[in-house]
Amino acid sequence: MSEVQGPTRGYTASKDQLLARLGRIEGQIRGIGGMVQADRYCIDILTQISAAQAALDKVALGLLDDHAHHCVLGAEEENRDAKTDELLAAVARLMRRR
Repeated sequence: MSEVQGPTRGYTASKDQLLARLGRIEGQIRGIGGMVQADRYCIDILTQISAAQAALDKVALGLLDDHAHHCVLGAEEENRDAKTDELLAAVARLMRRR
């Protein structure tokens, strides 16, 4: 039987690395929950939250880079403006949370 493959995404080549990094971030978040459960010092918890946010930001920047190179630059000429607008909207959403 042949395996049905989905669309190729910009991150397809590094998907395993991306999933591993997200797994580590998930562990960080669980660790923060454990810190709260253990009544750890507020500043220590905030420090870990900051580290988790930085890790997510790094993942987001990598995905944006992949999207720009694969989906925007690789788009057909007639779709490139729409893909650029989509990229800029994603950047705006990421910046708004600050």
